[in-house]
Amino acid sequence: MAKKVKKMKLKTKKAASKRLRMTKSGLLKKRNAGRQHILGKKTRKHKRQLRHSGYISATDAKRIRKVLPYGTN
Repeated sequence: MAKKVKKMKLKTKKAASKRLRMTKSGLLKKRNAGRQHILGKKTRKHKRQLRHSGYISATDAKRIRKVLPYGTN
């Protein structure tokens, strides 16, 4: 009878899972940086554009998927 070998679980990088969300189509969604403080010198237009979230590029997403083995949630 062969002995069962347990596979190691992969750890999720919690910093990445808190900052990113996975969409149903598999894209990684992010918030734009620069919206926390020192907003007085930024123009109204710039602050308005920072409200909208964006998506991680395909090349960066490939690296980030390694630190998020089970997705985000």
